[in-house]
Amino acid sequence: MITSEQEFLKFLSANQFTCPRIEHPAVFTCAEADMHHSGFTAVSTKNLFLCDKKARRFFLVVTACEKTVKLDGLSTQLGVSHLRFGSEENLGHLLGVTRGSVTMMGLVNDTEHKVELWIDSDIWQGEHFLCHPLVNTATLVITKAELRRFLVLTGHVPRFFT
Repeated sequence: MITSEQEFLKFLSANQFTCPRIEHPAVFTCAEADMHHSGFTAVSTKNLFLCDKKARRFFLVVTACEKTVKLDGLSTQLGVSHLRFGSEENLGHLLGVTRGSVTMMGLVNDTEHKVELWIDSDIWQGEHFLCHPLVNTATLVITKAELRRFLVLTGHVPRFFT
């Protein structure tokens, strides 16, 4: 498991990813994060770590920061009867991150592919995405092409919701 930003950046470098990195104070909300991204045209993502009622299926749901997600409506699209936020323990065990640092980059640690990636189809129109590098004290700007390559490398096939 990759447990630090430095290890993750080495992983990216070893795999020839080139992503500008923005260092900033710890952020816990989209509003806080957006204060540090001026000058970059990219999708600012909201990442939700969710599970079904019995915590047998896990989901990383990615949407735009400004969008409100209603779990009851989303559960139908994801094919489960009830969604809830996943525990801090499962978040750390599966993605290697803590609350406030949830990111698609955490899929590097989901080697058993227990987490389903669901991306809002509206944001998939973007060409650049803002993602934490496993910590909430920095942000990477990653192109859609490189994000696709990252997902292939980690073995995660994105699914889309509306």
